[in-house]
Amino acid sequence: MPSQPVAPQAVPMGGREKGLLTHLDNIYRLIVKELRSIRADPMVLVLVAYTFSVAIYTVATGASTEVKDLTVGVVDEDNSELSRRLPNTLNPPLFKPPVLIPASEIDANMDNERLIFVLEIPPRFEMDLLAGRQTSLQLNVDATALAQAGNGSVYIKTIIGQEIANFLAGRETGVNAPFNVVIRAKFNPNLYAYWFSSVMQVVNNITLLAVILTGAALIREREQGTVEHLLVMPVVPAEIMLSKIIANGLVILIAAGLSLSFVVEGLLKVPVAGSLTLFLAGATLYTFTVAALGILLGTIATTMGQFALLAAPVLLIMQLLSGGATPMESMPVWLQYVMQITSPTPHFVAFSQAVLYRGADLTIVWPLLAAMAVIGSVYFAFALRRFRRVIFGS
Repeated sequence: MPSQPVAPQAVPMGGREKGLLTHLDNIYRLIVKELRSIRADPMVLVLVAYTFSVAIYTVATGASTEVKDLTVGVVDEDNSELSRRLPNTLNPPLFKPPVLIPASEIDANMDNERLIFVLEIPPRFEMDLLAGRQTSLQLNVDATALAQAGNGSVYIKTIIGQEIANFLAGRETGVNAPFNVVIRAKFNPNLYAYWFSSVMQVVNNITLLAVILTGAALIREREQGTVEHLLVMPVVPAEIMLSKIIANGLVILIAAGLSLSFVVEGLLKVPVAGSLTLFLAGATLYTFTVAALGILLGTIATTMGQFALLAAPVLLIMQLLSGGATPMESMPVWLQYVMQITSPTPHFVAFSQAVLYRGADLTIVWPLLAAMAVIGSVYFAFALRRFRRVIFGS
């Protein structure tokens, strides 16, 4: 007799596989709950939208340290051919047209902030130069505008020095020189400050919101008493933590990606050299890390006011010592090691600069991602331990 076909039978699922699917299903449902909570809070949505749009644009265009439209006064006590040539070398857009003033009006103009620089040309300046005698120019600087004063002084010194050299040579210097120095600025050829500040502001805002939103989400549930509902549900602490981190991180990453595409590249015309996908992948790992820090701070504070006071100095230190505001090399060596070991922010700043500015690929930045992953694992484990003890009492 011909054998009858055997009907396929379902392979029973092991307990471990069932447990994994249960955990994933719980995390998914908790993520949906968190996203609905964010959607129901218009102030959170306004904060995220403002932080990655208006805040990026205003910081990039308003907080500029570039030399532009600086006011210069000239006291010409020589009245020679050279002294008349020197003011004509200070041209827009770096400087406004220089203003000739008498020596008696120097203090009044600088005290009233009408002039940032005043160049004093002494009597017999040209004659002393031609005779080979020692002479000098005096540049008065209003150093209350520190960055512009420092950069502008360097520009004026260089421009004036070049013009004097040209005058003494009687022709353009460098024609018969045995060498020619050519300066080529990579990755930011025009040395625009907003190319740097706009991208770094996106990085800073990712840090800011990842800590604040996740910590505030936990504090809000504790203040409103809804955390007790979670205690009676068949969920474990790790599922609750992951759901808050993933939900808030997802909102932040979407906003950061849109900000880079429409505000940084579109509105500010800042070119992004590297892969936006690679950057968002690294930002995902970083957001996970700092969001775990937000949960940790949320377990220490009991009210929103306490959380704000606790988060403020932590965020300030993380951002100021991250290498985004000042170079890491300018810090003491011991502090560099401390920050690189304890904080993921220096690694993310270096990663972002490498990818977005220099177009680095994964083969170059993977050590930075590995460092963030190690620090993130430690943060998450410590935060989970605190979360279990404070919220679940275990």
